Amino acid sequence: MPFPTLDGFGPTRRTLQLYSRALSGLARVHGVAHPNWWHISLRVTPSGLQSDNIPLPGGGILAGRLDLLAGQLILWTSGGGEWALPLDAGLSGTAMGERLIAAAAEAGLHGDYDRARFASDEPGVYNRDAAGRFFTALVKADRVLKKHRANLTGNTGPVQFWPHGFDLAMEWFGTRVARSEEGGQTKELPAQLNLGFFPGEDDDASYFYSNPWPFDGDILLGRALPEGASWHTEGWQGAMLPYATLRDDPRGEERVLAFAAAVYDMAAPLLRF
Repeated sequence: MPFPTLDGFGPTRRTLQLYSRALSGLARVHGVAHPNWWHISLRVTPSGLQSDNIPLPGGGILAGRLDLLAGQLILWTSGGGEWALPLDAGLSGTAMGERLIAAAAEAGLHGDYDRARFASDEPGVYNRDAAGRFFTALVKADRVLKKHRANLTGNTGPVQFWPHGFDLAMEWFGTRVARSEEGGQTKELPAQLNLGFFPGEDDDASYFYSNPWPFDGDILLGRALPEGASWHTEGWQGAMLPYATLRDDPRGEERVLAFAAAVYDMAAPLLRF
């Protein structure tokens, strides 16, 4: 099955990004912290996107999911509690966030949330057809990223969805150590190569990407990429495969895998000792 069109996804995308940020905000405050922030990401499931498990004060766990089949944002606990909020009720990001916070409080979770991450007074828009096409694309991207990860050697991260950027991605870690400047401080971090899928507001704004860090442009920019792909250097540095070139192509998944493998073969040697 080819990748579906994402044209017309824009209004629903903006709503889902705010809702997913609100859901992620619960794990940001109450989740078991991971040094790479993996505890705030979501994972693709057969019904949508799901959070990591969050421990409850009295025992048990809570999790949340954006159920794109049922059209609901659901919180539930290991003790049988469940709160279901409709995605098509026109709730703004602020309103949905407050309802999630209230439901979490009923489950025993109280905290100081960064409401700015999902603040919006615009009424939410949820088009089931657009959401369904997005979910189909997301499931296919999840499959491809996991197939690629299975072919790699060395340390890798999970395939996970990041609400703040609204993209699905995985990381491969090299053995080279590089320096990063953050907040006036220098940190030594492992080099890495990310592979991801960015679903934009339509086909032309969507793409697969693979960005090595550090990016050695003197070497990489002179190397040829597979059909349809190109190097990108504005805003972020790496390789990009436009989604519009994949839509309706029965070889779409194969082309993404070939793209990912090609960038890995070029970049990985530069990210090792």
